[in-house]
Amino acid sequence: MQEPRTKKREKSQISNLESQISKVGIIGSGTMGIGIAQVAATSGCQVFLYDAIIAQTEKSLENLQKVLARLVEKQKITPESSENIFRKIKPCAELSDFKNCDLVIEAIIENKEIKTKVFQQLEEIVSEKCIISSNTSSISITSLSSELKNPARFIGIHFFNPAPLMPLVEVIPGLLTEENLAPEIYALMENWGKIPVIAKDVPGFIVNRIARPFYGEALRIVEENIATVEQVDEAMRSLGNFKMGPFELMDLIGIDINFSVTKTVYADYFFDPKYKPSLLQQRMAEAKLLGRKTGKGFFDYSEKIQDAGTKSQEIKAVEQNSEKTAELHREIFMRIISMLVNEAVEAKRLGIANDADLELAMQKGVNYPKGLLAWGKEIGYQKISETLQNLYEEYQEERYKQSPLLKKM
Repeated sequence: MQEPRTKKREKSQISNLESQISKVGIIGSGTMGIGIAQVAATSGCQVFLYDAIIAQTEKSLENLQKVLARLVEKQKITPESSENIFRKIKPCAELSDFKNCDLVIEAIIENKEIKTKVFQQLEEIVSEKCIISSNTSSISITSLSSELKNPARFIGIHFFNPAPLMPLVEVIPGLLTEENLAPEIYALMENWGKIPVIAKDVPGFIVNRIARPFYGEALRIVEENIATVEQVDEAMRSLGNFKMGPFELMDLIGIDINFSVTKTVYADYFFDPKYKPSLLQQRMAEAKLLGRKTGKGFFDYSEKIQDAGTKSQEIKAVEQNSEKTAELHREIFMRIISMLVNEAVEAKRLGIANDADLELAMQKGVNYPKGLLAWGKEIGYQKISETLQNLYEEYQEERYKQSPLLKKM
């Protein structure tokens, strides 16, 4: 259970924080960093963008110009707005350029040691009033802040990729974060046009914890030769109305990134079998078959090969009249959705977030067609429970253990 956090800041420091933050530093100019920079600049903030690799910053700014040009073409923004957004982002060669920032958001590699060193260096540069935050998707906020001189001003602000398009932001206070900072950052994110939720500092927070079975159980089904990647994706799209199947989504995220998050969550939950990583995913990462960014993952994205969606449509056309295939799809869907609902119910039991935020997070963070608590009620919690019980009896693994709350739902 999360203990109360440190004392409140002085009133002058926390009042109307969203209106006080005008200068924002972004560490890391990769896809996520430049995306967050765009969001902050669009909201009128002066943005200072730093990356240890200057060429990366130059490349990202070039790409941003193209993105803004397309938005102008589509009449989503005016040419003047495009110029203003771009002009508000200042590339920096040194972290010392952050000295006057009101807020700094780190968006670099998911490595605790590297992040911690950067935060310690940053703490010597920025003012005492500057808020320091991490965009980490799975590393403990408390752990990241524990080495700082002033951990009370540290908080997690987790955007989803692509940051300008995905509305959800998870706001994560650590055990050492002062108690009023989370609601102030929540208000700031609303001011930036985002949909924030407040999450407890647990491995994976809300989305990356609850969503693990969407990938993990799909991988296991394929590893056991129960179904192909195409069949799993088709089942989740056709029966669950998911926009993308698990394997398409892993290819889009990056198989290495998805695997890394799974390993972090697994280790941080003291190797709970529910979060056990997949050997198949490890082999894909080792082979550098990482998905869209390498041209090939679970699907082939080269020009000569049809994309995953087209393949799946062909499979659907061939198999749509097959009762055996329909039964397989039902089995796949119920297995994965039951694991997902069980995770949502357990998150509710543990108070990781309130019910509304649990539902909102999965819909706005990973585009689930509905909230998982609502989905469990729709399918029937008893049916979900029976599915998990059958899996437990078949495998005799704690992986399929039900949340104590599930049978009471």
